[in-house]
Amino acid sequence: MTTLVDYESNRIVELMDQPAELRGADWLKDALQQAILLELATLPPYLCGMWSIDDAGPDERVREALRTIVFDEMSHLGIACNLLTTIGGVPRLADVRTVPKYPGPLPGGVRPGLTVFLSGLTKESLDLYARIEEPEDPLVRNREAHTSIGAFYSAILAAFRSHPELITGARQVIRNMSSQGAGNSLTALDTLSAVESAIAVVMEQGEGTSASPENPHPNESGELAHYYAFREIHRGREFVKVSENPDQWDFAGPEIPMPHTLPMGVVPSGGWPREGPSAPGQDTLDRLDEVNGAYSALLRFIEQAWQQDVPAQATSLLNKAVGRMRALEEPAVALMGTAQPDGGKNYGPEFRYVDA
Repeated sequence: MTTLVDYESNRIVELMDQPAELRGADWLKDALQQAILLELATLPPYLCGMWSIDDAGPDERVREALRTIVFDEMSHLGIACNLLTTIGGVPRLADVRTVPKYPGPLPGGVRPGLTVFLSGLTKESLDLYARIEEPEDPLVRNREAHTSIGAFYSAILAAFRSHPELITGARQVIRNMSSQGAGNSLTALDTLSAVESAIAVVMEQGEGTSASPENPHPNESGELAHYYAFREIHRGREFVKVSENPDQWDFAGPEIPMPHTLPMGVVPSGGWPREGPSAPGQDTLDRLDEVNGAYSALLRFIEQAWQQDVPAQATSLLNKAVGRMRALEEPAVALMGTAQPDGGKNYGPEFRYVDA
């Protein structure tokens, strides 16, 4: 029997309220399923921002920064799945009640009051991205009182350390992604040390460390963690070290110009209207269905990959998921180039789950 995972629950807050002595196998399975949804929830907004860049001009920094972050998040999703299966859990993604809803909150009650939306790359969307990734104690102050993603992963790590006997190494999907950055490869999480290293990658690529905003697991030397990369693009200046002993950082580096983007509007609740005077033409409807279909197939392939006992079958299914991811870009960009009937912003992908 498949257990329903409701994306719109307050489950992470509830899990964080449970005392440490009660955080055993069931707690970890529940928490890691929520972690999978968290990692998935970041991908559609970041992809929309990246794909909306129409002409980066001579300065490719913004596009490359977003591309690197998207690959990191894909890796984090795989790591979260490996963390769940190593303790005997089964990732759940392919259900209309489970997938992220846009616009809407992050799963589990993380960062209450934050509405995650899909749009092209703008100052508003960059602020959203940064607030998603914000550390517990950022070097750049913009804090709210909330449960952060980093605090949630810290609790997961503590539970693993309290119960290393739960780690079995079952159904681990392995994939070499080292070309996308140090630590991004999916490896077998069959020891506590491997689990600790994997969780460190997820946390430090997103938030940096307490001592530095730099990503300790970079694609290129000097790469900033996601939060600081988004903040410097938003501010339009590189975030650089301005003094040492102790180290001080500020937005005092060279200018970062915003690239030219396709004017994708914010996807409304429930997606773009299918009927009435504001409904798009048939070509646009076909593209919306194409993206939603490819996205949904991608989620089914990911879910199935982590259900396989034979590694070759898992690899084949993950390759199919990667193929569906690549198939999303062309129709998504075409949607971003299509104006809405009211002459305002353009359309864009909805990332809605549809049954096969």
